[in-house]
Amino acid sequence: MNYAPLLEPIHQFLLCRTPQAWIDEASKPENLTLLLTDHLVCELKAAQTATWLIRKYVADKPSGEAILAWLKPYEDFIFREHADSQFIHAHKNLTKSIIVRNELPWADDLVEKMVLLIKEELHHFYQVWEIMQARGLPYSKITSSRYAKGLLREITTHEPDTLVDKLICGAYIEARSCERFASLAPYLDAELEKFYISLLRSEARHYQDYLTLAAHISPKDITPRVRAIGEAEAKLISEPDKELRFHSGVPAF
Repeated sequence: MNYAPLLEPIHQFLLCRTPQAWIDEASKPENLTLLLTDHLVCELKAAQTATWLIRKYVADKPSGEAILAWLKPYEDFIFREHADSQFIHAHKNLTKSIIVRNELPWADDLVEKMVLLIKEELHHFYQVWEIMQARGLPYSKITSSRYAKGLLREITTHEPDTLVDKLICGAYIEARSCERFASLAPYLDAELEKFYISLLRSEARHYQDYLTLAAHISPKDITPRVRAIGEAEAKLISEPDKELRFHSGVPAF
């Protein structure tokens, strides 16, 4: 299948491609456990970000607490290493009507897009875990990459610019994930290649959803902020990095 039309807007949006040096390092068999572990954590963090946006900006308190409970089994597994956290079954039961607490014109749209994103990311979490289980790859905690923290440093500290910047950051994270899945897939075994290619469509939609929300919510043209955050993102990807992670820079180890 030709994925060029799907990837073309991603490549236009990102200000740099993944360096070949990262692909060479990430595709080494000895780094597979690390790569899949970080991918697993990234799926949860993406769901956490979307949950935070819903709870912070639009949901009433009971809805916010209910949606927060969706994440607990996954957080127990990842951060507290509870092997019996029941996340294996949790992804099948993510049902909750979110009650919007305000009349902001974009509130319903944000809820709709973010709830779908949460459900998809948690399903991807389960899929990555299944692959790790099938291959006998154990989960153990790893440190976070500098990538997300680096993007967060670019966020403006007053509203509504804070929300708009967070959404733009979300767009870059999802776009980079999509680009990395496509870049890395041909270097992996057939099962992993098929899996990573299967993620492209949802990741591309997530990037578009974040960017659409940012443009809808902002009272001004978001182009300058998209460019500024994009330049910071490209720097994080292009500069030397002392740790290999799914969103790390050029290997320097």
